Amino acid sequence: MDEFVRSKLNEWRLSEWIERFRDEGINQESLYCLEDQDIDSLIPKLGPRAIFKRRLESLKAEQNTTNQETVDVPAQCQQEHEERAACVQDCPSTSDTSGRGEREFQSGKRRLDFQGESSNWESPTRKRRNDSETPSCTEKSILSEVKNIMNCVNDKIPDQDNKKLNSFLKTKISDLKTDKRELVGVFGKTGAGKSSLINAVTEQKKLLPSGSIAACTSVMIKVEANMQNSKYEAHIEFITKEEWKDELWSAFNLLRDNAAQENDEDEDYRDTVEKLSALYGEEWKNKSYETLMDSKYFREIPEFLQSKRKILTYESAEELSAKLVKYTRNDSQVGEEVKRWYWPLVKCVTVRVPNNDLLEHVTLVDLPGNGDRNKSRDEMWKGVVGSCSTVWIVTEINRAVSEKEPWEILKGACSLMGNGGQCQQIHFICTKSDEAGGLDVHSAGGTQAAICERNVQAKEEVRKEFNKLTNVKKHFSDDCLKVFTVSSTEFLNKKHLNPDETEIPKLQEFLQNLNDHHSETLNYVSRAYGILSLIQGARCREVGVQKTHVCKILEVKMRQELVKVTKPMEEAEEAFEKCLCDGVEKSKSSCEKALKSVLYPRGKKGGFHRTLKCVVENNGTHKSKRKQINLNVTLASCLTDSIDEEFKSTFPNERNRAPFKGAINTFSLDTEGLIQEYKDVELQLVFLKTEEEEIKTKLNKMIRERKKTIYSSLMTTIEKTMQECYEKAATFTGQDTLKNMRETIEQHVNGLKNIMFQQAKDEMLTQLRLLKEDILKTLGDTMQESIRLSLQEDGESIPDFSMELEKVKRHYNKLKGSPNAETLIGTEVIIIH
Repeated sequence: MDEFVRSKLNEWRLSEWIERFRDEGINQESLYCLEDQDIDSLIPKLGPRAIFKRRLESLKAEQNTTNQETVDVPAQCQQEHEERAACVQDCPSTSDTSGRGEREFQSGKRRLDFQGESSNWESPTRKRRNDSETPSCTEKSILSEVKNIMNCVNDKIPDQDNKKLNSFLKTKISDLKTDKRELVGVFGKTGAGKSSLINAVTEQKKLLPSGSIAACTSVMIKVEANMQNSKYEAHIEFITKEEWKDELWSAFNLLRDNAAQENDEDEDYRDTVEKLSALYGEEWKNKSYETLMDSKYFREIPEFLQSKRKILTYESAEELSAKLVKYTRNDSQVGEEVKRWYWPLVKCVTVRVPNNDLLEHVTLVDLPGNGDRNKSRDEMWKGVVGSCSTVWIVTEINRAVSEKEPWEILKGACSLMGNGGQCQQIHFICTKSDEAGGLDVHSAGGTQAAICERNVQAKEEVRKEFNKLTNVKKHFSDDCLKVFTVSSTEFLNKKHLNPDETEIPKLQEFLQNLNDHHSETLNYVSRAYGILSLIQGARCREVGVQKTHVCKILEVKMRQELVKVTKPMEEAEEAFEKCLCDGVEKSKSSCEKALKSVLYPRGKKGGFHRTLKCVVENNGTHKSKRKQINLNVTLASCLTDSIDEEFKSTFPNERNRAPFKGAINTFSLDTEGLIQEYKDVELQLVFLKTEEEEIKTKLNKMIRERKKTIYSSLMTTIEKTMQECYEKAATFTGQDTLKNMRETIEQHVNGLKNIMFQQAKDEMLTQLRLLKEDILKTLGDTMQESIRLSLQEDGESIPDFSMELEKVKRHYNKLKGSPNAETLIGTEVIIIH
């Protein structure tokens, strides 16, 4: 092996294969002669092999199109690297930022290079785009360079309090920094294969414990990429001491209430005993709850007492997993070395994996099925579920339809994910698809044929079952469901010559597309180009008359466009009011029946008084491992049912649809048309075009978050109205506790039903009106300020950035796929001396 091959493997983040290439005697000449079968033998792992093939193709293409003897670093990229270095050297040095630009660039370059690319999962369009680039001129290197340029520009803009433009520009540059992250929630009962699935998709066989170890359903585990170093890390967040003390108090009350008869069949009783025994062993049985708060029980986790996160760092996934188990699991089979299990105190664990492209902008979240009794854990659970763009429902293939729990999870969380969230896709993932268990292999022509037939049938059955869920489908589009039959074990053990048969690569491809590096890079470079255009345009002082004229035109145009935006929002408000009026009437007439379904559950024998006591003590909700009761949601059900269809239409989750029938997206100042007529202010208009796109993106994001609160307002308003009733019901003790609690709740609802549902309706409409007002104000104020600063302020104190503008323009055109096209962004650069 020669240095050329070694450097290329290092550059392509394939250093683990250097030894194999050396053993096979691969040098620079033989590298170009490698055929597909040779590469398959050298790199048996699918992901790295795909990267190597694409990189090698690009290297060959480069050799064919240049006459250089050396293909290590293309001349253009070398020139651009030198220009970046020159930019860094030109940045001013201060006592606290000396060398910052160089450090940020080098750090950013290492970080971005480290992320690598996995082109095996790229779309054909993106693959064609990347294949035209040399390895060191990827989108990531463009993003790194433009970020470095903008850091330099920011440092050179003078800090002058009397110059609003300078402050505005610095704010704009600061706002360029974004970290888009997609959440993928993973649901499924213990033993369904969630951990194995996450291990397979991330290609980390020992990352999360699986197999015989029973998962603790209270702990949320996030899995994401470690972009800072090459270590495996776990960041453990605990609940507060006060929260644990409250849990102990509630636990001891429940146990005392159950003291007369240790009813092991009572689910709440079993859950409480399990939690206390995990942390305290047998000691809790002879202690008071105050005594159990003694610091001696938490010596191994001082971070819990200090309200800090505990961070575990190891070289391998296996080491981390072994140490993490006591914070996420409860299993006596692990051994005597584990004296205490700390999962009852854990709020969330974030596992960070190095060298993983798929998780660069994606977080996989292993989620408990229905939240948690602990309020802060439950709030975090709701927040995460509501923020998932995709949800994976995991179940064993042989029980895909018959197993109740995955379907109950879907039905119970659909409103949080759909209208109350931002979920766009539901993936039903049937695990253990390689197992023949119970199949008649002879009648199907052999084991493999039987398994294949069973997998196809399972997909069809899941789709049919999903189509029966009318209430779930009200929250999602018709094509939101995809079904996968996967074998995590086969994929990890490489039993199959063709990994695609395990369907794990399909999930990896999906995650790769979620990362969407191209959009991220294009968005950043576009906004950077707009800022640099504004700077150069502001430095031109000879076009004052045209600036004033264009400013007036834009202000008139903006008022007209705001009127257009307002109309669809007012129409939506009217539609919601009509739906809610119907919902109020239905709620009044049906609330007694809905109430009885909670207060007098069918088939519930002894112990319900303890469950209802938990409900009223927790403001109308109660969660155990396998079920949840939410009296507030039950009472609000007719209201939410009345608006679900309209809500899905007004606030769609799909990427290709926009809120309020696209009213925000259609807002336009027609800067492109103005550029053709007013060339002297072309640069300012370029900025306003990018500013317009940026504010629309921000508004759509704001709407996506606000709509969650608007949707849940129906339930939260009812919860507030019921608060007095819950507090009163919680005070009852003694023989008639259950009877008194029921009567108190029933009397309260009957007495307030004529105003409670009306209040919920009014609150939702108020929030809709506030959203409309905030949208119009934000859109109008932002664009007004941008118009004024770009066309009425001068940039005489700002240095000349014409060279930076030219570079960023070139990158923008390259990313758009038209490097020679002079479009809106392909404007002439005005150099001012």
